[in-house]
Amino acid sequence: MPSGPRLIPSIEQLRQRPAVRRLEARYGRDATVQAIRAEAAALRERLAASALELRDAAGAAERIEAGLEARLHADLAPSLQPVVNASGVIVHTNLGRAPLGPAAIARLGALASGYTNLEYDLSSGRRGSRAVHASRLLARLTGAEAAVVVNNNAAAVLLALAALAAGREVVISRGELVEIGGGFRVPDVLRQSGAVLREVGTTNRTRAADYAAAIGDHTALLLRVHPSNFRIEGFTERPALKEIVDLGRRVDLPVVEDLGSGQLAPVAGIEEPTVSRSIEAGVAVCTFSGDKLLGGPQAGVIAGRRTQLDRIRSHPGRQADLRRAGGDADRARGRTRRRQRASGADDRDPGRRAGDARRRASITAGRRRGAQGLGRLHRGHRRRRKHARRHAPEPRPGRRGRRPVPRRARGSVARGRTAGDRPHCRRASTAGPANRRARGGRSCRYLPHATGAPEAGGH
Repeated sequence: MPSGPRLIPSIEQLRQRPAVRRLEARYGRDATVQAIRAEAAALRERLAASALELRDAAGAAERIEAGLEARLHADLAPSLQPVVNASGVIVHTNLGRAPLGPAAIARLGALASGYTNLEYDLSSGRRGSRAVHASRLLARLTGAEAAVVVNNNAAAVLLALAALAAGREVVISRGELVEIGGGFRVPDVLRQSGAVLREVGTTNRTRAADYAAAIGDHTALLLRVHPSNFRIEGFTERPALKEIVDLGRRVDLPVVEDLGSGQLAPVAGIEEPTVSRSIEAGVAVCTFSGDKLLGGPQAGVIAGRRTQLDRIRSHPGRQADLRRAGGDADRARGRTRRRQRASGADDRDPGRRAGDARRRASITAGRRRGAQGLGRLHRGHRRRRKHARRHAPEPRPGRRGRRPVPRRARGSVARGRTAGDRPHCRRASTAGPANRRARGGRSCRYLPHATGAPEAGGH
């Protein structure tokens, strides 16, 4: 009589039990089978360690069923949960940053449930750009000439530096080489963009003259970073933004400022620089977050002059989408994948169905084009074969002892041998009525070298 781990039924036997079949109808086949295997493996380990005794296979099946539903619920439960922010920090990076307002949530629900003109111009009926929806409004709010939206502010800084200063120097104060949440450090972002870091000043004191002394032939721009998450007090000095902008104008260098939090307008009780003030001061490019003081979903915004923004917009990194997605996309993607896994039917995915339809249409169109050009293909193939036979070099003797005579040696004698020495074959041209009469209507393209009937074993 089996004992221990041998009492555990097979996966298929467990699937036929009524309770397991109900769970499979609810959570899907793949998820249920994985949960059964995990429960069976856990029970097998307990039996091997002599921590549990079983009398028959029915008892083993009941124990697996007992923990099956809890395991399935834990595996498919969403990891993102609503929490109460009692930290005292209103815009908390670890708690999802700024919550969306009711109007934004309602608009998002109305648009996300169906199709939209994301990259379609309704006025012209042609393909459009997804950048126009938010760029125009952000340019109007900030007073900038143009704006570009990316996934987060770190990506905005990286993209701006890669487009404007790759392979050249970027001058920045040593006191502004900060680190933000998630381990993003300004020196690392600079190196990743391909720009060369040029530090000036000291940690606590930097002057405009330090920037001017570091400018050279390889300088691409002047970078200014707002320390939004820390403050240095005491014996400190930092040049005003106006001084840096005036210096950039004198030497014809753009000034890029990373504001971080992204406050659009002055707010009582919050001492943060505003984006509009930086644009008015003459900053060429200003980067900031869209999910902090702006109160939107996770995003990074690049606003500034159209000349620099056109270079940033056309950079390959702008199209590669290498940055991380926002929290709203994470929530939507997680919910969609859990639903697919629970249903156990990836073929219900509309994207997969659309891809299959496109592939079928492509195959059908290819077959139609192939049928139209089939005659031309065969005629060209015959012409190429005929040309190759006429101009082919003399081949080596084959295993069967026959060697076709090339065109230059055709006649009664080839290489000093007569027609009776060995059964040489002469290749006959297929053109002309005389050759067709000589073949006697046969389709063979070879005639015996000597006149008369074909020899035994001939072509």
